[in-house]
Amino acid sequence: MSFSTISYQIFEKATNDYHVKDHVDTPVNNPYEAKSIEYYLYLKNWIDAVQWHLEDIIRNPNIDPEEALALKRRIDKSNQDRTDLVELIDSYFLDTYKEVEMLSDATINTESPAWAVDRLSILALKIYHMYQEATRPDAEPAHKAACQQKLAVLLEQKKDLSAALDQLLNDIKEGRKYMKVYKQMKMYNDPALNPVLYGKK
Repeated sequence: MSFSTISYQIFEKATNDYHVKDHVDTPVNNPYEAKSIEYYLYLKNWIDAVQWHLEDIIRNPNIDPEEALALKRRIDKSNQDRTDLVELIDSYFLDTYKEVEMLSDATINTESPAWAVDRLSILALKIYHMYQEATRPDAEPAHKAACQQKLAVLLEQKKDLSAALDQLLNDIKEGRKYMKVYKQMKMYNDPALNPVLYGKK
């Protein structure tokens, strides 16, 4: 089974598990062995699912400003957790392929494998929610039809992204591509780099 297929199945499970209670404060109950790649994939999608709904909540035009600020800070932390987890997944790939001898004409990819995994996780959530909209009982037929068309595009995107991810991993395995991972270095979260946090006048 390809890595993209394994990943997507785990993402679907995490998404479905989240929506059992469908609440942003539901504790994650990760069924996979701690620190395994499956564990990290499940956690990745769970974080994405929670953030998806936090983003919905904060867009309520009648939200209390103090609640919105608390949500914004929670979303910021979620973004940092998401980035840290992507880098952890890339570390898994780096370790997996560390013994591969690169070909003399090997090239680098525009994104690392884990950032493609990140996009696949978000895509799983988009597909889940678009399907819900396409089949919503109280929605107008035109709404359902429009969402069904969008769902078809998302499913095509899933097919293409999965193929591209698997091709990238195969190219790395065969020495045609090499990994070079750059840390995100998010400056706004760092008290030493954000002028507002270190008190610059």
